[in-house]
Amino acid sequence: MAPRAVNPGEPFGWKEYEAAAASLLERYPFIQYEKIGRSVLDRELGAFQIGRGSREIHYSGGMHANEWITSLFLMVFLEELAEAEVQDGKIQGVQVRGLLDKVSLWITPQMNPDGAELVIRGLPAEPSVAERLLEWNGGRTDFQSWKANANGIDLNDQFPAYWEKEKARRDAAGPGPRDYTGEAPLTEPEAIALARFTAGRSFQLLIAFHTQGREIYWNYRDLEPAESIVWAERFRKASGYIPVKLEGSDAGYKDWFIQEFGKPGFTVEAGFGVNPLPLSQFGSMYQEVSAIMVEGMKERG
Repeated sequence: MAPRAVNPGEPFGWKEYEAAAASLLERYPFIQYEKIGRSVLDRELGAFQIGRGSREIHYSGGMHANEWITSLFLMVFLEELAEAEVQDGKIQGVQVRGLLDKVSLWITPQMNPDGAELVIRGLPAEPSVAERLLEWNGGRTDFQSWKANANGIDLNDQFPAYWEKEKARRDAAGPGPRDYTGEAPLTEPEAIALARFTAGRSFQLLIAFHTQGREIYWNYRDLEPAESIVWAERFRKASGYIPVKLEGSDAGYKDWFIQEFGKPGFTVEAGFGVNPLPLSQFGSMYQEVSAIMVEGMKERG
C-alpha cells in the first residue's frame, strides 16, 4: 500500500503542504484544484474541490500562523474522503460516496502559508523581510506566538463586517504577532483571495477552523439564519464541542460570510491548550473535527 500523501506526524508548513497537495492531485484525479491567489511572500493559495453534488459548502483553515495544525487536519480529511470514494468506504461510520453524491466540498486548507513557515521554521532568508518581522516580534527569534501574516496583520480581522468596531476594540498600534487589523479591511492578499473566492461561489455552509477551546461560534449580530443554531447543535452532538453565542467580535471571515450571504457560518475552535497545539493532540482532535466535517456534509435536517 502506498504511503499516505499527508503525514500527520510532522509539522505542516509550506514544504509539507506543497508535497501533500501534489501527491493528492496526482493520486486522485477527481480532486479539482483552483489557484485563488498568492500570499505576501508570493506563495500560492489554493482551493481543493471534491464531490459531485449540487450543494456547495466550504471548509477553511490555516488563517492564523500558529494554528497550522488546522491545515494538516483539513488535508488529512481530504485524503480520507478521496480514499473512501475509491474504496467505497466510510468516515465516522458514514458512507462517503453517498455524501459526495449530494455535496460539492471546497477546502482552502492553508490561507497563511508565510505565517505557518515563520512559526515552524523561523525567519525567512530575505534580509529585509526578516528584519521587519524580527522588529514586529519585539526582537524575539521565537515566533511560536505569531498569528499574523507576513505583514504583521491578523487575517481574521480583515473582513468588512463592522471592521471599524474591531479596529477600535483591538487598539493595536501597528504590525505585530497578533490583533492588528491593518488600516482598512481587505488590504491583505490572503484575505482578498478568500473573499473573492467566496463571493464567486454559492456556499450553503461555511466552517472556518481555528484552535483552540473546543467551541463552536455560530452567530453574528443576529444576522445568522434560524438554521445556524440547529447546525451548531448537530456539531455539538457529533463532537462534544460547545456552541457559544459570541458577542463583541467583528471583522472575521465567518462574520462577513453571515452578513453578506445570510447562510450558516461557523468558527470551530479545535483542541485545547496553548497554540501551536502539539502534534500529540492530533489523533484525538482529528476524531472531533472530522465528526464535525462529516456532519456538515450531510443534508439539512
